[in-house]
Amino acid sequence: MVLPETEFVSVAVEIMAKRNIGSVVITDEARRVRGIVTERDLLRRLLGNHMDQDTTRLSEIMTSEVRTARADDEIIDWLRQMSNERFRHLPVVDEEGRLINILSQGDFVSYTWPELLSSFRAKAGETLRSGSAPIPILIGAMMLYTLAMILIFKAF
Repeated sequence: MVLPETEFVSVAVEIMAKRNIGSVVITDEARRVRGIVTERDLLRRLLGNHMDQDTTRLSEIMTSEVRTARADDEIIDWLRQMSNERFRHLPVVDEEGRLINILSQGDFVSYTWPELLSSFRAKAGETLRSGSAPIPILIGAMMLYTLAMILIFKAF
């Protein structure tokens, strides 16, 4: 969802609740990303400072230093970066910084989870066919399970 920085926070809260989304991207008239307001911003900057959502503008609580991706970026690199830097929403922009889409960690997990399982099955099958010991399979399975749990718990 896209809103201007002059909009009141109450409008963003209503939209986020109605659409069950965790953020709104703040853009200028040309749809260039200027900021983002997330549930975390609402909690820390609005509620934490006892500000009124009906009189506070998005520009007052938005995160202005927004990490953005390009459509041709490597997805797994962004998933790793989002996890390491503790942010969950990633606007995707074109060459001129105009918003194309926004991805969340949930989007990345749903996209990468089937690929991870498929890759693991292929590697496990190769290991079994080559007569290798089952220990690498068990270690791989534990690593995959650990990664999945980390991704799931970080999403909450």
